Amino acid sequence: MNTKQKILVFLSRRSSATGGELREYLSLSRQAMSLHLRSLLETHQIVRSGTTRGARYSISGRAEKPITITRQLPIRDCDEDRVWKQLAAQLSLERVLRPNVVAIVRYAFTEMLNNAIDHSQAERCSLRFALTPSLVGFDIRDAGVGVFHSIASKHHLPDEETALVELLKGKTTTMPEAHAGEGIFFTSRAGDDFIIRSHRIQIEWKRAKQDVFVSQQRYMTGTTVHFTVHRSAKHKLEEVFGEFAPAEYDFQFEKTRVFVKLLRRDYVSRSEAKRLLANLEKFREISLDFRDVRSVGQGFADEVFRVFADRHPGIVIHPEHASPAVLAMIKHVRPTAPRENSSH
Repeated sequence: MNTKQKILVFLSRRSSATGGELREYLSLSRQAMSLHLRSLLETHQIVRSGTTRGARYSISGRAEKPITITRQLPIRDCDEDRVWKQLAAQLSLERVLRPNVVAIVRYAFTEMLNNAIDHSQAERCSLRFALTPSLVGFDIRDAGVGVFHSIASKHHLPDEETALVELLKGKTTTMPEAHAGEGIFFTSRAGDDFIIRSHRIQIEWKRAKQDVFVSQQRYMTGTTVHFTVHRSAKHKLEEVFGEFAPAEYDFQFEKTRVFVKLLRRDYVSRSEAKRLLANLEKFREISLDFRDVRSVGQGFADEVFRVFADRHPGIVIHPEHASPAVLAMIKHVRPTAPRENSSH
């Protein structure tokens, strides 16, 4: 039996497979596998679905069809775990998805549905759960008070943009007696694409770019969350937790990363620094991501890297993706400041 026949036999025993699964089964290099797959595609013996990174292959005529489930859920007495178990059973998720992908989607889904239940103050929420040949994900929409408005009002913040930044830092919640403020932070890092939209603000995390994007949208009531992860994803949920709740901190959420550009692209004053640093004393290690920040003034840099650092000697601050000009200003105010963190 030649290699192409082995590929066809392997695919005949399942609905679809990724290139990585085929390479592992046949012990072939990426280049060799690409040649065989291209030949089978050209002769229409197999079909491909999904993007390049999440592409899946199946026997012609047997390609998986996307499955979408939509529901209207009453918030009162809703239990996120029960809803998840019903969906998982209906779609046979334990059978069709890799264990690491099941764990990621379960965590994200139950955390985001629980947020709608506990925080939205809405009577109902709508659910859309989708399983395609390349992706698995969901949308949850409520017509409640809005996530950014809720945080701004409960924490007495000046506006929803400020609430957005606080939310991104982690450990921000409107119900500290019941929540640790970790769900959105870790969900945003676990998926390949995660979007929160509320009122006029939309924020999107892109795993492939390790970046976050904020935009102004047409006004909408309540909150919508959108989450997807590739079915071929290899990262594990415990790895996501381990990055920010590592063993050296007893697996507690003690590390965070703040995207400095979300407040502005040029920083001058100490007041701007204090706004950025608000509530970061909760952490033991802080990465400040300066990508797309054009400049910082001496007052700003001094407040962050000398005043705050002296006031909290147990907290380590790492600058990341800083331009030479920004790094020079940091070094000017504190020659002994930590070097730029280049591990991300």
